[in-house]
Amino acid sequence: MSRFVVVPQWQGSGSSRAMRLVDGAGAIAGDLPRAACTPLEVPLEAGESLGSGIRRLSSLVRVRDLLERELAGAEEPVLVVGGDCGVAIGAVSAVASPDLALVWFDAHPDLHTPETSPSGAFGGMVLRAILGDAPAQLALPAGTITEDRVVLAASRDVDPAESAFLASSAVRTVPADAFTDPAVFADAVRATGASRVHIHVDLDVLDPSAVGGVSQPVPFGPSVAELVGAIRAVREALPTAGATLTGFAPASPEAAVDDLGAILRIIGALA
Repeated sequence: MSRFVVVPQWQGSGSSRAMRLVDGAGAIAGDLPRAACTPLEVPLEAGESLGSGIRRLSSLVRVRDLLERELAGAEEPVLVVGGDCGVAIGAVSAVASPDLALVWFDAHPDLHTPETSPSGAFGGMVLRAILGDAPAQLALPAGTITEDRVVLAASRDVDPAESAFLASSAVRTVPADAFTDPAVFADAVRATGASRVHIHVDLDVLDPSAVGGVSQPVPFGPSVAELVGAIRAVREALPTAGATLTGFAPASPEAAVDDLGAILRIIGALA
């Protein structure tokens, strides 16, 4: 992947630091080759829920449409840089097909629905929407990507409703302590039977000691080196259809600089 689409969406976040995601996406873009970057103009307004149970739905739908149009007909895989992890709905939708696997590196599984979400933030529902269980404006058609094609990695802050879903689903899970053996990830993605893979990375998947600029840090995650090794193992196992990198919310420009070296290592593995 040598092309980057930068999507500074904040409307999918439920954090009080949501606007910092705009700064985070800009900071990452500033360290990427300018000629390879395409910025998307995200609506300034928060947006309306339109009775959906999803906060700021109207803006989220608009960004999804803009991103799908931008990625349509892309000749090579694209790395989408968010913003909140809700940008993954447009990135995955643009390349989705029954032969696609999805590897979801995230401290949170993002498997809520509007009925179970405590916040109404789409960032906590996006993987469930990819599986088809969300209001029609955001959900992928049911069966486009099935549960058995999803590998959920290092999710360790899981709400009871998400645990209940995982207990009865075919989603493959890989715990944080498995990152010491990258082959686990290659085996998991091959076991999906897919022929291509989309890789999603929310930076909160990392241990808080590795990157400080995330909204909801969760302890006991992998190191940068372990995450890079896992990404490389996935890419060696299957061709990459695309990727998303989300969740950078630095407290200040100075704090962003402290994290960018680690983030660029991850981008190097993805791209």
